[in-house]
Amino acid sequence: MKLFPALEKRYTRESLTAREAQHAAQFIAFGPIIFEVSRLMVKFGILESLRASDEGLTLEEISCRTHLSEYAVRVLLEASLSIGTVLVDTQSDRFTLSKTGWFLLTDASTRVDLDFNHDVNYEGWFHLEEALREGRPAGLAHFGPWKTIYEGLSQLPEPVKKSWFAFDHFYSDHSFDEALRLIFSRPTRQVLDVGGNTGRWALRCVDFDPQVEVTILDLPQQIELMRRQTASRPGAERIRGCGCNLLDETAPFPTDRVYDVIWMSQFLDCFSEEEIGSILGRASRIMTPATRLYVMETFWDRQKYETAAMCLTLTSLYFTALANGNSRMYHSETMQRLVEDAGLEVETIHDSLGWGHSIMICRKKQ
Repeated sequence: MKLFPALEKRYTRESLTAREAQHAAQFIAFGPIIFEVSRLMVKFGILESLRASDEGLTLEEISCRTHLSEYAVRVLLEASLSIGTVLVDTQSDRFTLSKTGWFLLTDASTRVDLDFNHDVNYEGWFHLEEALREGRPAGLAHFGPWKTIYEGLSQLPEPVKKSWFAFDHFYSDHSFDEALRLIFSRPTRQVLDVGGNTGRWALRCVDFDPQVEVTILDLPQQIELMRRQTASRPGAERIRGCGCNLLDETAPFPTDRVYDVIWMSQFLDCFSEEEIGSILGRASRIMTPATRLYVMETFWDRQKYETAAMCLTLTSLYFTALANGNSRMYHSETMQRLVEDAGLEVETIHDSLGWGHSIMICRKKQ
């Protein structure tokens, strides 16, 4: 298993002292409480109040501002001292925001992840053991009777739906500008957007190039959602939908036109290795020597920073417990092997797009 230099040091040798390791172990043991306390420190506005105060706030002042009892504020503050999100001046008994608290409050990716894990995943994690043993998303049942979360996206309750789409869009949107320049550096008139979801990428394409046409291939219910989302938007007349259950190995990709680009963004991580092989194989069959397949994923092994790799490997368990029970955030070597098994080859890989995306550009084997 090859790793980027940023991960090599962290993952291949011990770096903690025994005391630090013990602290880390207890941090894990109390993980659910740490999460809930920190989430409520944000929700109740305590961290924001501390951020806005130049001299810090006393427990009594925080209680007055939040309309929480002094007891409630005390247990949250004392827990947060141990967690590391707040600091205290023992002379004045005034609390201030720590660097960790500042990131928890203001870092856009952290806030998206916090909401995603609370609204979408939290109850589902209780069924993780069952999901791992049975190979199915056992934690999905409390949302609906679907085999995968994708079948029920349009029916998820609020704020679950809002947090799911915010998470999905946040990471992909930050990569779109660079991805557009990369794709349209070659003559591109026909794009097949596989797993196009709500049509955000398709809208960006038709806005970027006034002549390009985009076909979105996705579940029929997602196509209907896409049509509602793109209706009346500039360029929507150059976006069409094609309903398809991509898990059906007999369902072919459309052949009514020749595609310059086949685009798969944050898509293949939604499938098992076997399912990816089937999808790539069907894509390969409609490709010409001039067609390029662009696979945009957040490969955990190609991250510049270890924090990003940690977020990605933990996000894999969302797929296990909630999404489908059999997919994950992939190591790039695994994806390259699947690409090659499908009769394709990786022409080049572009890293560090947006918030840690990579794009594998693939072509038919020569």
